[in-house]
Amino acid sequence: MAESTLEKPFRIAVASGKGGTGKTTVALNLAAMFGEPVQLADCDVEEPNVNLFLRCDQLTPSEVTMLVPEVDQQRCNGCGACGELCQFRGIVAVGIRALVFPELCHGCGGCALVCPTGAITERPHRIGTISTGQSGAIRLIEGRLEVGVSLVPPVIRAVRDQLQDELPAILDAPPGTSCPVVATLRECDYLLLVTDPTPFGLHDLKLAVAMARELNLPCGVVVNRAGEDLVGLYGYCRSENLPVLLSLPDDRQIAEITSRGDLLAHALPEYGLRFAELADKLKQELGAAGGRP
Repeated sequence: MAESTLEKPFRIAVASGKGGTGKTTVALNLAAMFGEPVQLADCDVEEPNVNLFLRCDQLTPSEVTMLVPEVDQQRCNGCGACGELCQFRGIVAVGIRALVFPELCHGCGGCALVCPTGAITERPHRIGTISTGQSGAIRLIEGRLEVGVSLVPPVIRAVRDQLQDELPAILDAPPGTSCPVVATLRECDYLLLVTDPTPFGLHDLKLAVAMARELNLPCGVVVNRAGEDLVGLYGYCRSENLPVLLSLPDDRQIAEITSRGDLLAHALPEYGLRFAELADKLKQELGAAGGRP
């Protein structure tokens, strides 16, 4: 296998324009065949499932918190300045009282700044957990959003904060192209987009490519469940100079392996070789382009 030629270990995000394309399968098998110690960050914090495959028994959890307002009702005069400022209705004035809704708060702290009586302070509010563990050469970092919490990016940032600079990292992004994905892609060196040859796959791949170019992030494509190309997927990739780095067939055996929670690269050696080749291609690509500053 090709060794990294970068002065600093690189970070590769694996993403998709929509759910169900197999990006987690690609991220897991790429990490398994990376050829050196690697970090695998599960940034799909609303539905983390990487550890269903890695089966790390010894996970070390830590809380992710955000500061939310706490009101001293004895000092609150009910002026409503806090509620007027908050666009998210995290705090509202009702009569002579200010009521706090932590699940709506974005943690900006503006309400405390505008309170004329100093009635508002801030307290930590749990919004998720980060768990770390080890599975062979893979260091797992898993983010998990608390039920009922809508703020995904802060938990993803907490996952990224756990990454060690001395090791390369693969980040399994949430599906789509919205704020949680952008939060995952920050400080990444390369974006691996997983798609399938369907009208929906091509449509959402185009959205993801537009996002990558807006972020000035180089990207390549993995085609999952590849078969007859009825939608012009490969033609689109050629027209946009997007390298197709790997194609995986639409194969029942592959589906059965992944549905059992097993790694394709371990169950079928020929696919282990293909994912090892993918790792080598990415290392060579990033070695030629230069790493993170």
